[in-house]
Amino acid sequence: MYELTIIGGGPAAIAAAVYAGRKRIKTALITKDFGGQSIVSDDIQNWIGDLGVSGFELAKRFEAHVRAQETVEVFQGEVVTQVESVGGEVPQGNFVVETGTGKKLETKTILVASGSKRRRLGVPGEDEFDGKGVVFCSTCDAPLFKDKDVAVVGGGNAGLEAVVDLIPYAKKITLLIRGEELKGDPITQEKVQSSAKVEVLFGAVTQEIKGDKMVQSLVYKDKKSDQTQEIAIGGVFIEIGAIPNSDFLGELIERNSQNEIIVDHKTQTTSKKGIWAAGDVTDVLYKQNNISAGDAVKGLLNIYDFLHKHTQTEAHK
Repeated sequence: MYELTIIGGGPAAIAAAVYAGRKRIKTALITKDFGGQSIVSDDIQNWIGDLGVSGFELAKRFEAHVRAQETVEVFQGEVVTQVESVGGEVPQGNFVVETGTGKKLETKTILVASGSKRRRLGVPGEDEFDGKGVVFCSTCDAPLFKDKDVAVVGGGNAGLEAVVDLIPYAKKITLLIRGEELKGDPITQEKVQSSAKVEVLFGAVTQEIKGDKMVQSLVYKDKKSDQTQEIAIGGVFIEIGAIPNSDFLGELIERNSQNEIIVDHKTQTTSKKGIWAAGDVTDVLYKQNNISAGDAVKGLLNIYDFLHKHTQTEAHK
């Protein structure tokens, strides 16, 4: 019986696990691997305390920090497939967490920090150049493309905000949109359209991303002319949304229309007593490593208070 089970291996899960160790909470951490989405980044420049660190190195640090916690047991290489509420009351235990290999862990509380995965275009070169010019976070990586020609794929708010992030850095920004109009909010549209650096291509469907060791060009089809065009670029920002990793929860907790877990942002509690959530899997406005870590610490401290309260109650019965 665990007091807490943490699901995930990115910044949110690691921050929670380290704090759980310091609070001496008997914890299971279940993750396929360590690092989260940043694992593919060659140079992360906004992780506080590091001027620059690769995703691979950050993942190694995450793992080492978690494994140093005496009260945290790590189940690596595992994917959670189901969470079942067994109806018990704390401290007897509330949930059973099941993995794809058939492991079943009983736990009093759960912190879901399973993150999200970026929506992909599904075109040749996208996977090959992931982290080598193909990026999915303008807030994280815009400064790396100073004085370069870049492309942004996506006509919604995410795509427009990526363009705005890039304007101070990039030499030229080509925005490719499948439709015939911008769909973001009017203020952001105005910022994009008023910049001399930005060229908007409507009816442009990305076909392929090319390069050698790094991205060198993007091929797209013009829907009106049905002609294929190729533009020389040094980077592609794919901004077509993200998919939260929350399906394994079924109908257990409340989620929004984007499948994000709805949380109380003061405590990270969800609609289900005994389950907390933090990071990109939640409805947090800004999806950032540092924010995910902070929210997870907030949630962990609330979990500690919750467990401590029930322990005291049981002791006085």
